[in-house]
Amino acid sequence: MTREVTIDSTPATVWKLVGDFNALDVWHPAVLRSEINGVGTKIGTRRLLTLAENQKTILEQLTAYTPAKTSYSYTIVKSPLPVANYAATISLTATAEGKTVMKWASTFDAPEGTESGYATQVIEGIYDSGLAKVVNNFAKQ
Repeated sequence: MTREVTIDSTPATVWKLVGDFNALDVWHPAVLRSEINGVGTKIGTRRLLTLAENQKTILEQLTAYTPAKTSYSYTIVKSPLPVANYAATISLTATAEGKTVMKWASTFDAPEGTESGYATQVIEGIYDSGLAKVVNNFAKQ
């Protein structure tokens, strides 16, 4: 599944906001707190996200970090979300107009007993709210 938006700023500027593996609580409205147990750019670093709505937590692990290509990848280790085998990449690409295309792409399975459409709907909602917040952060007034 992939979601993407165009942001009215350069990839270098947007990366300052979204490129830190431990900054999801800064730019995603559903995340109250993000804590890491290592260096935020080292493969294997884990972040513990606390959700704003219900204080439940999601444990994720960094699997790739490439600032030169403004992208990183991670997996979910433990989560209340209705997904299994979740792996995702957040990446930024420059447009000819000097803007940024931010793409959030993932693969996952619906756990046994969960409708795959429901799992997709939940992840789409998470991506859409986070991407909308980033777009709004850089909207020209």
